[in-house]
Amino acid sequence: MEYRRLGRTGLKVSEISLGSWLTYGGYVDKDRAVRTIRAAYEAGINFFDTANVYSQGEAEQVVGRALAEYPRTSYALATKVRGPMGPLPNDQGLSRKHIMEQCHASLKRLGTDYIDLYYCHYPDADTPLDETLRAMDDLVRQGKVLYVGISNMSALEITSAVSIVEKYALHPIAANQPLYNMFARDIEQNVIPLAKKHGIGQVVYSPLAQGVLTGKYRSADDSVPATRSSTEEGSQTIRSWLREDLLAKTRRLQAIADEAGVSLSRLALAWTLRLPEISSAIVGASTPEQVAENAEASGLRFGSEVWDRVDAALAD
Repeated sequence: MEYRRLGRTGLKVSEISLGSWLTYGGYVDKDRAVRTIRAAYEAGINFFDTANVYSQGEAEQVVGRALAEYPRTSYALATKVRGPMGPLPNDQGLSRKHIMEQCHASLKRLGTDYIDLYYCHYPDADTPLDETLRAMDDLVRQGKVLYVGISNMSALEITSAVSIVEKYALHPIAANQPLYNMFARDIEQNVIPLAKKHGIGQVVYSPLAQGVLTGKYRSADDSVPATRSSTEEGSQTIRSWLREDLLAKTRRLQAIADEAGVSLSRLALAWTLRLPEISSAIVGASTPEQVAENAEASGLRFGSEVWDRVDAALAD
């Protein structure tokens, strides 16, 4: 496993990180989830991503339980705040009240004294951005959070956030978590250059397009495994990638991977990590074998000839 700095910070995170959306606390039973997380740790992954809203806190509990046997200094934990955690008006959002309450709840579920990286999961139009960022800064000053992150923000929203941080001398934003894979490259145009300017690292999610970039689907009519579609959110997300135009590109990419002597998933992860601005790529895994396969993508480097062929395969 190779490691990269998280943006301009001194924190070193594994190129491949392990996420828990739709898996831990969800369709993967707890014992297998724990084995998978521990397999990731043994493979050199030191960066684990979750969120309070994933299975309404159960994912955080599973991740915390699995990592409890390892020294806390040996890994970095990331979690998030924003989504609904109850039916009441203040049970969601990025208000100071919700952020503070949910940080304490996440710490308890994770079984730790501090969160390495705490994300604003997605924007909240009902809360002034300065209120949100001041609350995050206070958590850093209290030692409950080490680094501040943002997620699913546009370039304009990131610019606004950075301006507030600079105006009030708040703790800088260390990381941004956007969608990024071979089929979704929007951040290359504006977000990545802007974040690079301000020292914000990219920790990208869905680098394998929910499994489509593993090559296991041959047709848009293929049935999605019952486990992966066990929730409406999961089913809709996977189906959004199961399109004939994307599957046609996948078949072309598979030929390139075969010639390079690697699996398609490793090629896709190596493609994601080809940019130095990408601090880590978050993968999901439901078995120890899957996480071991993905971990081996770290350190894979290909020349411009391969990436030129990939660009041609992805062209419409």
